[in-house]
Amino acid sequence: MLNPTSRATVGLLAALTALGPLATDMYLPAMPAMREALGTGADQIQLTLSLYLIGFAMAQLLCGPLSDRFGRKPILAAGMGIFLLASLACAFAPNIETLLAARFFQALGGSAGPVLGRAAVRDIHGPFEASRILSYMASVMALAPALAPVVGAGLLVWFGWDAIFLALAFYALAMLGLIAMMPEPLPKDRRQSIKPSALATTFRSLLGQRDFIGYTLANAAAFSGLFAFLSGSSFVLIDYMGVSPDVYGYLFAAIVLGFFIGSMASAKLSRRRSRHQLLTVATLIAALGGITMALLSVAGVHTPWAVIVPNMVYMVGFGIIMPQTMGGALAPNPHCAGSASALFGFIQMSIAAAAGALVGQLHDGTSHSMAIAIGLSGMLALVCYRCIVTRPPAAPVGTAATEN
Repeated sequence: MLNPTSRATVGLLAALTALGPLATDMYLPAMPAMREALGTGADQIQLTLSLYLIGFAMAQLLCGPLSDRFGRKPILAAGMGIFLLASLACAFAPNIETLLAARFFQALGGSAGPVLGRAAVRDIHGPFEASRILSYMASVMALAPALAPVVGAGLLVWFGWDAIFLALAFYALAMLGLIAMMPEPLPKDRRQSIKPSALATTFRSLLGQRDFIGYTLANAAAFSGLFAFLSGSSFVLIDYMGVSPDVYGYLFAAIVLGFFIGSMASAKLSRRRSRHQLLTVATLIAALGGITMALLSVAGVHTPWAVIVPNMVYMVGFGIIMPQTMGGALAPNPHCAGSASALFGFIQMSIAAAAGALVGQLHDGTSHSMAIAIGLSGMLALVCYRCIVTRPPAAPVGTAATEN
C-alpha cells in the first residue's frame, strides 16, 4: 500500500489527472485521417472533442458527490473500468455515430481521474499545501500532453488511428492496478450525504462563494483558450499550413513546454508570492499571448510560428492559472472537496466545450476562428479574476494568512 504523502502517491494522482489531456490530445494528429476513414466532415470529428467535454462535465457532478459519500477509491475504480470499455468501443467504431457515443461514455468514466485526483490532494495535504502540490502535479502532468500527440502520431503512422484508443484502454487498465495499491484518502468521519436536498444545499453554498465563482470562471476562460487550440490546431496546422502529423506532434510539445514553465514557476514561487500576485501576472501573460495570436491571424500572418510562439506565451500564463485557481476554489471547502472539485470541473468543461464547438462551427479553413477564440479567452480570464475575486493579503500562499 502506498504512503498517502509519498511522491509515488502524488505521481499516481498526477497520472489519474493526466487522463483528461491524454484522452483529448493523443488523437489530435489523427483527426484528419479519422475524417477520411469514417467519411465525415471536420465539424463532426471536432464534435468528438466537444462531446467528450460535455460528458466529462456532466459526470463530474455525479462522481464528485458519490466520492464524498463512499470514498475516492471505489469511484475511481468504477470510472477507470468504464473508460477502458469505452476506449475499446472507440477503437472498433465503424462510423462517426458509434464513435461519438463511445466518446461520450469514455468521458463519463474518465472524469473520475481528474476530479478525484484534485479532491484527494485536498484530502491529504490540506488547504495550505494543496496549491503547491497541484503546481508540482501540473508540471508532471505536462509530460502527458507533450508526449500524447507525438505518441499518437507514431501510432497513427505505424498502426492506424484505432491503435490510439487501444493505447488509452491499456492506460486505464494500468490505472486500475495502481488504484488498488492506493490508500483511501477520505476519512470516514468526513463522508457526506448524497440526498438530493443535501447536494443542492452544497452546490448552492459553493455558488454563493464569490471567490469560488471568480477562481472557477477565470480558470474556465483560460481553459477555453486551450480547448480552442485543441479543437482547431490539427486542421489549421496540418490541413491549412501543410505540417505533417509527426511535425505537428513536436510543435504541440513546444506548446506544452510553455505550460510546464508556467506550472513550475507556480510551484517555485508559491511560497514567496501570494496567490493574488501570481494570478495577476499570469492572467496578463495569457491575455498578451492570446491577443498577439489573434492580431497576427487577422493581419494575414499565417505561418506555424505565428500560431505556436504566441500560444506558448499563453500557456505559460495558463500553467500558473490552472493550479492557483484550483487551490483557491478548493481551499475553503474541505468538508465537500469532491463536490467542489466536481462543480469547478463542470463549469470549466462546459464553457470550454462551448468554445471548442464554436471554433469548429466557425472554422473557415484558416486560423481566424481559433486565434480569435484564444485571444478572447485570455482577456476573459483577466477580467474574471480582476473583477470577481476578492483580493487576498500580499503574503505567500503557503501561509495560513493568505488562504481564502
